[in-house]
Amino acid sequence: MVILFDLFNMPEDVYEVIFATPQQKIVGKLLMNMIKEKGGEITKTEMSLFATRLHDGTLIAEIDEPGYLNKKVKLSYNKRQFYDRILTPMKGMGLIEYDLYKKTYKISDKFNKALVKIGLMWMREYRESEMMKEKRIH
Repeated sequence: MVILFDLFNMPEDVYEVIFATPQQKIVGKLLMNMIKEKGGEITKTEMSLFATRLHDGTLIAEIDEPGYLNKKVKLSYNKRQFYDRILTPMKGMGLIEYDLYKKTYKISDKFNKALVKIGLMWMREYRESEMMKEKRIH
């Protein structure tokens, strides 16, 4: 997944950086909140039930979007798209990890570690450009 952001217009909500559409942001945030409520880890069955309830339009939630604050809303999201556009990218970015042995999904800090690694990669590139400038000056 590609994360594009504008340094000068950085949103306050990390989900707005991660997801391309408002609907994806809402569903991703709901998923993360559900996992947090369950102690940071859920079973494969619980994930499947969440996706099925979304697909069937039976998931009722409070969302913190303008016009919906403090209101219960029925949400609907295609199950296949949930796995393709929400869960798989969240796993790929390191926000959520799947334990193959326990068959559980849990919130992960690998996303942060990956961003730190990317920052360090950029610093190497930056230093290299600075060294090239120095060579040209001398």
